[in-house]
Amino acid sequence: MCNRAEKLNVKTYNKVVDKHADGLYRFAYSMCKNEDDAQDAVQDAFSKLWERKDQVNQEKVKSYLFTTVHNKMIDLFRKNSKYSSVEVHENAAVSQSISPDLQEVLHSALNTLPEIQKSVILLRDYEGYDYNEIAEITDLSLSQVKVYIFRARKKLKSYIGSLDLVI
Repeated sequence: MCNRAEKLNVKTYNKVVDKHADGLYRFAYSMCKNEDDAQDAVQDAFSKLWERKDQVNQEKVKSYLFTTVHNKMIDLFRKNSKYSSVEVHENAAVSQSISPDLQEVLHSALNTLPEIQKSVILLRDYEGYDYNEIAEITDLSLSQVKVYIFRARKKLKSYIGSLDLVI
């Protein structure tokens, strides 16, 4: 990527886009299940990065981008009532009974989680961030991150139940 002393120019910016766009999109789409909203969040993140190219620590570009997408998704959840946990849970139960594919069940289970738990699980288990990076991205303390991940995994396990029933 780019060194700390190196400024973010067009060439390095394009490398950052190539390197992180897919991961950012997967993260955003996993949270909202809406292609347009996910694309908007990713585009917004890259836009903000370019606007703040002189202020962003070049070693933390990835964290900056994921933080921006995370915040955009949280704002979207708060603004849009169709993402309420009650409605998502009802939809998850319906989709599970129609298509008991393991991946669908996992996505349905994720959709039952509160936004913050879903975010930390996606960052940890889908994107591979460590606890300290997740704390930085979500602006939570390290202990809060650990608690949210523990609770999310517990809810996922409870929702999915035994894998024998799923497969």
